Amino acid sequence: MAHHKSAQKRIRQDAVIRLRNRYYKKSARTAIAKLRAMTDSKEAKTFLPKVISMIDRLAKRNTWHSNKASNLKSKLTNHVAKLA
Repeated sequence: MAHHKSAQKRIRQDAVIRLRNRYYKKSARTAIAKLRAMTDSKEAKTFLPKVISMIDRLAKRNTWHSNKASNLKSKLTNHVAKLA
């Protein structure tokens, strides 16, 4: 148990940040799965920038590693390109 005021505050902040990160990560994973399930090329091309934006945001905040983000973006872009 933390005894310092600043440590107690840090514990509270970490809990809030953890929940926020979980929400953004889950939203991104759901969007990625939705994009991979798409079969319509036009619909996928309009949805791809939104998914890439979500991935970039997670990488910028160090929630996901930048290499993971790059690999995901590459695979998703190839997937959409193959639909055409």
